[in-house]
Amino acid sequence: MTLQTPEHDEAHSGALGSRLNWLRAAVLGANDGVVSTAGLVVGVAGATDSRSTLLTAGLAGLLAGSMSMAAGEYVSVSTQRDSEKAALALEKRELATEPQAELQELTELLEGKGLSRALAQEVAEQLTEHDALRAHAEVELGIDPDELTNPWHAAGASFLAFTVGALLPLLAIVLPAAGQRLWITVVAVLAALALCGWTSARLGTAPPGPAMLRNVTGGALAMAVTYVAGTLLGAVGA
Repeated sequence: MTLQTPEHDEAHSGALGSRLNWLRAAVLGANDGVVSTAGLVVGVAGATDSRSTLLTAGLAGLLAGSMSMAAGEYVSVSTQRDSEKAALALEKRELATEPQAELQELTELLEGKGLSRALAQEVAEQLTEHDALRAHAEVELGIDPDELTNPWHAAGASFLAFTVGALLPLLAIVLPAAGQRLWITVVAVLAALALCGWTSARLGTAPPGPAMLRNVTGGALAMAVTYVAGTLLGAVGA
């Protein structure tokens, strides 16, 4: 009888951490889209009930916000990628000019992770023989040379997440009849923010209650402030 080795599809910690970071970024981008667009359209709704005006303001806010998020993420991640490449280049130079010092450094880093001195020395020598740059990149710098951050991916994800989030308040404010727009938008936005808070907390293995409360309170406050401002400005303009 032949025993079959069970399949083991559990993600490695690095891959899992990367996926969780992308998911958190997507949730936060959608959350920003919901809050900023909701504040904008609710503020405009305080001044006018014109569907075309609300649609124009909402679309402008959606496009401006999504482009701003994408550009900001691209710049931020590009800077991070440049820093990673510079750190790898420096490490490569040090390995070429001071191999023994780098081997000693790797040994001490491994020893600091709990290995005995003898085992740390042996592991460091084997890792260096296999791929010295990768060993130092992962142990010393916490960088996977094959998985450097991608600014285009980050920008695209932020653009998409913000757009998806912004569509909810935009549709909620323009589709219903004039007398129902405001309360439908408020309910839809608060429900979406509660979901975003719950999702972000679950991804971070934190209690969902506080995150949901913060999200809902912040969104409600933003809509209240912009609605009052829009109402006052509408009254002055009238």
